[in-house]
Amino acid sequence: MHFFTSLLLTAATVQAHYTFPRLVINGKPEEKDWSVTRRTKNDNTKQGIENPTNADIRCYSSSNAAGIATVPAGAQIHYISTQQVNHPGPTQYYLAKVPEGKSASNWDGSGNVWFKFHTEMPTVDKNKQMTWPGQNEYKTTNATIPKSTPSGEYLLRVEHIALHMAMQANKAQFYLSCSQIKITDGGSGSPGPLVALPGAYKSNDPGILVNLGSIQNAPETYQPPGPKVWSG
Repeated sequence: MHFFTSLLLTAATVQAHYTFPRLVINGKPEEKDWSVTRRTKNDNTKQGIENPTNADIRCYSSSNAAGIATVPAGAQIHYISTQQVNHPGPTQYYLAKVPEGKSASNWDGSGNVWFKFHTEMPTVDKNKQMTWPGQNEYKTTNATIPKSTPSGEYLLRVEHIALHMAMQANKAQFYLSCSQIKITDGGSGSPGPLVALPGAYKSNDPGILVNLGSIQNAPETYQPPGPKVWSG
């Protein structure tokens, strides 16, 4: 009986975790899992990252992808999730422009090159329960690539920060993926501020080390980690 109970607990734990293996651009998903999205180290375990200063916080990738997706500036994007995104917490999106002479297919995304273009805040519903955009969906929430983003190759990064255990240090869980893309028909914007990953987050940032119960009645006080959003 103990053996079967352990199996059930393990299965429940795995089901509560997720990966984002497929990018969707204007409603059209990439051809197959991990074709333009870099395969993550948790492809099998679905385990999130708990230390936000770990090098894996950048892309968590075990291998680069074979392809590069074309994404028009102004496009709407999201990711398909392997499991229900059921934990409370924000989804955030970042971009990093590939330097001249390098390719999205193999660039590592190091340095102060990442800018955030989307984040989310919680609300309280009619039942006085805190909810987050996209919670309990089998996909991440939608985001729009700013129309003024300059054309070129980029790494696109999505993260969902699960905050159900975040009242303890290094217990927030980061689920993330990076995709290799080429933005077309872009503008002349100057994205920023630019940050490094790792480097942009600390374990005690108020959006990472947080007791959600303490902001239940004031969800607008939540502070998403990382730089300010660049909207173009």
